[in-house]
Amino acid sequence: MKFQNQTAVSEFILVGLTDDPELQPLIFGLFLAMYLVTILGNLLIILAVSSDSHLHTPMYFFLSSLSFTDIYVSTTTIPKMLVNIQTQDHSITYTGCLIQITFVLTLGGVECCLLAVMAFDRYVAICQPLRYRLILTPYICVQLVLFSLFISAVHALLHTLMALQLSFCTNVEIPHFFCELAQVIKIACSDTFINTLLIYLAGITFFAVSMAGIIFSYAKIVFSILRMSSVGRYKAFSTCGSHLSVVFLLYGTGLGVYLNSAVTESSNKNAVASVMYIVIPQMMNPFIYSLRNEEMKTAVRLLITGKPIILLCHCI
Repeated sequence: MKFQNQTAVSEFILVGLTDDPELQPLIFGLFLAMYLVTILGNLLIILAVSSDSHLHTPMYFFLSSLSFTDIYVSTTTIPKMLVNIQTQDHSITYTGCLIQITFVLTLGGVECCLLAVMAFDRYVAICQPLRYRLILTPYICVQLVLFSLFISAVHALLHTLMALQLSFCTNVEIPHFFCELAQVIKIACSDTFINTLLIYLAGITFFAVSMAGIIFSYAKIVFSILRMSSVGRYKAFSTCGSHLSVVFLLYGTGLGVYLNSAVTESSNKNAVASVMYIVIPQMMNPFIYSLRNEEMKTAVRLLITGKPIILLCHCI
């Protein structure tokens, strides 16, 4: 792109998933429904864990943290998209765009870190059950979550500070429904080599380390499970099933989007594919944990029906 017609950018235009006006109401209704399901589902998980003393364990503390993160990820992107569709004003301020980039990168990083921490939690619970409470104390659990937030924020700020150095021409249209860093870099007029290199080096390293931690933990778990009885194996696998499903969903959709962007130049297809990692995993996580985990299923059922309160009143 030539270095001409550079201007001080005050806002960007978020093109969205499509510019077809007939599809806008459908997209609005679909994303509103997905957003409400995401909020209500994850909020239900948080309330179920906090209200049931049996779930006051490291595993469910990390699950609640993941649910909080899922709520914030969805809130960072979807409401702005819904407002844009409703008002027919697709602009976002320059500052608002950079803030959105920072939050999306930070929260996405926290999700990956939490999944790695949850894999470590399963490793300790299965391979070193007698030391579980000694290793994963409440203090250590809080520190792990805070450390995940810290390194994710540093990673995000590194990209955001580099994005501040970019200059833009007259074309300020972002072919996406939120400010994705890669799309913002593509419309810049200035040299983007350092920014692109940073995405590959810092981004891949950050997520590869998280994935390596998950693989290492489950490799240890598999070797430990092989020495168990059939009953012990079933119980161990059942406690890992939900977490593995979430890992495959998040990393699978993320890898699919990455491969899709590598083989196609269509911005619209990339935007649609991005829904698979910025919306779908956050919406599906509560269903995965509530349907595949008996303890969570029971806690959610009791939270909704209020049976423990009824039984207590009846006894009194």
